Amino acid sequence: MASTPPDRKLYLGPRLRVLRRELGINQTRMAEELGVSPSYLNHLERNQRPLTAQMLLRLAETYDIDIRDFVSGAANAEDRVTLLETLSDPLVRDIGIAKDEVLELSENYPAVAEALVRFHAALTDLRRGPNLVDQLAASRAIAAPVDWLGRFLTARRNHFPAIESAMEALCPDNDPDPAKRAMAIRTALEAQGIEVRIMPVAVLGDALRHYDFHRRRLMLAERMSGPSRTFAIAYQLAMLTAPEAFDEIIARAAPPDGETRGILKIALGHYAAAALLMPYERFHAAAEANRYDLDTLQGLFGTSLEQTAQRLTTLDQTGARGVPFFLLRLDRAGNVSKRFPGSEGGALAQAGEACPRWAIQEARAGQRAAQWVEMPDQSRFFTLTRMLDGPDHGRKGGPLLLTLGCEARHAPRLAAADGFDAAQATSVGPGCRLCERSNCPDRAIPPITRSIEPSSYHRSTSAYPFRPV
Repeated sequence: MASTPPDRKLYLGPRLRVLRRELGINQTRMAEELGVSPSYLNHLERNQRPLTAQMLLRLAETYDIDIRDFVSGAANAEDRVTLLETLSDPLVRDIGIAKDEVLELSENYPAVAEALVRFHAALTDLRRGPNLVDQLAASRAIAAPVDWLGRFLTARRNHFPAIESAMEALCPDNDPDPAKRAMAIRTALEAQGIEVRIMPVAVLGDALRHYDFHRRRLMLAERMSGPSRTFAIAYQLAMLTAPEAFDEIIARAAPPDGETRGILKIALGHYAAAALLMPYERFHAAAEANRYDLDTLQGLFGTSLEQTAQRLTTLDQTGARGVPFFLLRLDRAGNVSKRFPGSEGGALAQAGEACPRWAIQEARAGQRAAQWVEMPDQSRFFTLTRMLDGPDHGRKGGPLLLTLGCEARHAPRLAAADGFDAAQATSVGPGCRLCERSNCPDRAIPPITRSIEPSSYHRSTSAYPFRPV
């Protein structure tokens, strides 16, 4: 294969503009931070000047980005799936918009793509009838902050160096014993004048944690597990001692409203608590040395399965990156209560839980289910699903499930993938409404991107045969 000519010019204006908007800064400030004039930056963003190697290095050093990811500019798979669904609406399906055009639009004009998606969402609501508009609008308003948070964390690759540094300074990583570290974190909180009390159910009711601001008292439910109590103490310590780190990130993110700002601050507090309990350098080294074995990492750091798994999604420090996992948490009905698509595998993490061929629910019987899966574009992923049970997850709706997954190329680094043959991957898709696999015996509905082709003379394994392209 011929190599790319070294003198090939890179015109990456739209990606540079997207980066600036994600950082929440204007052209003048970015130009200042990069040491160039605003007019030169303007030319770069409008593709009137190519991005030089020197400028790429400045971007990487100033904003801690991965040059390869920035240059490749792979559109977020979740956004592509959503945009593809939008442009496959019956109203415009006959235009026959090619998938490469969808990719180009998603990569180079993300704001236009988002506008189209919003228009389509509004149109879908209106189609359901005037009597439902108010109800749907209300539910959309409730879900909007959660959707915004998911997009923000994905754009930042769920990694916040400022919080990592603040937590390292607050509680240096000087003792590998998890019990001693937990005690050090509690002592640090008590040094802030905060009393920690374990309370009976009769006092806290359904609550697991309550911070009494006036009495400066942190009350924890007696039914909480040890790791969860320690995590709650670490969370409270971070919220009290590192508000500047949170405020700077929130200011740059510019959440659209108070509700979104609130859930972002809580998410950052949870991130900080994980950083306190599992210091980045030692946790990354342990993950690599033990091939990302969840049980071993739990034992080494005294953390719960969910805490450990979620921390694995944050390992994106330049020079010490971990496996880029995606994560899902599901209830018995398949509803997703926590989702991090990650930098890879977004399409599978976004819609794959709706595919009946993905054996997530099998984890309820054996408490863990490892599986190779293959998407319609032939991309392969290794997924591991575990049951979340115990005092923190005792629910009337049944135990929760937690799924970690990664692209096939990372699987050799995982102990959980040993003994599983990638050649035996199960064919899955992004849910029946978008999956274009023909002859799928588990198909529930036809894909919205194709027309049904019924025949009284022929029957395939699928209940809904459709016309090929």
